[in-house]
Amino acid sequence: MTEATGPKTSGKPIQIHDPSLRDGHHAVRHRLGADQLRAYARAADAARVPVVEVGHGNGLGASSLQVGLAKLNDDEMLSITREALTNSKLGVFLLPGWGTAQDIKNAIAHEVDLVRVGTHCTEATLAERHLGFLRDEGVEAHGVLLMSHMATPDQLAEECARLVGYGATGVGILDSAGHYLPPDVTERVRAIRAAVDVSVIFHGHNNLGMAVANSVAAADAGADILDACARGFGAGAGNTQLEVLVPVLERLGYRTGIDLYGLLDAADIAERELMPAPPTIDSLSVVSGLAGVFSGFKTRVLDISTRENVDPRDVFFELGRRQAVAGQEDLIMDVALALRGAGIRDKP
Repeated sequence: MTEATGPKTSGKPIQIHDPSLRDGHHAVRHRLGADQLRAYARAADAARVPVVEVGHGNGLGASSLQVGLAKLNDDEMLSITREALTNSKLGVFLLPGWGTAQDIKNAIAHEVDLVRVGTHCTEATLAERHLGFLRDEGVEAHGVLLMSHMATPDQLAEECARLVGYGATGVGILDSAGHYLPPDVTERVRAIRAAVDVSVIFHGHNNLGMAVANSVAAADAGADILDACARGFGAGAGNTQLEVLVPVLERLGYRTGIDLYGLLDAADIAERELMPAPPTIDSLSVVSGLAGVFSGFKTRVLDISTRENVDPRDVFFELGRRQAVAGQEDLIMDVALALRGAGIRDKP
């Protein structure tokens, strides 16, 4: 088979980006090894997935005690994945404050094809220097807005337009907490599409079971690039499930250029080699999505809640009230201690 439901010559093309080897790190405490990276990258490449993203879950330069030490350093991950990819482009992710210009230079030395720079949804200005540097270096650069449910459609459109001004060749939003429903996505993507003339990106999480539906809504609203991971491998309840999204898009008339059998083989390899078990929507994942809290907090919330003898659901809802974002993991302890002191729903 040449595409997900057989040969097609018509339909709107849409590009799929696969961050399984980056976002998936959140699900395994950033401990993927060389053989795991190599096996999956080769399989995704054989399936003709357009872009394969690799790195620590929080991006270049993020391996640390605060958010987790990766098993491999950036150089090792980039070298292994670059060697494995002959058809797919190599992508990386960077959060200002973790990643630096030197980290970008290092990625360029490893012949990275695409760099995504992420910021909080109302702080696009933090990406100006990084996007400007990439533009000057002639490297394809995207700007993406995290925790995007915290901003209005008009605010997101304004921030995306700002990212384009800094040099981004693609802009978009991450549903970092898996909080959206399809109408939320439609409204935001349409606003962004009307504000920019570059590719529009959507990245979904599955806390409320809506990741595939939200991604389809994004495509119908004008998105050009969708993110998805094999078996949904990612933080918390996981990401949009790649091997489900692609055939759904093909059935709807979109063209991905991805080989179905190769994609299914890659997903099988991911389940066997990368993860102890595929992500599931457990009770805490639902609470995380409802509260609008970054899915990557789940493991830390569970660890601290158990130690401090408080209900992790209360911790998530309080983190949501405080509008906690990725990088503010220290707030988890503050919240747990405050709840314990208040005696709220202490576990027996």
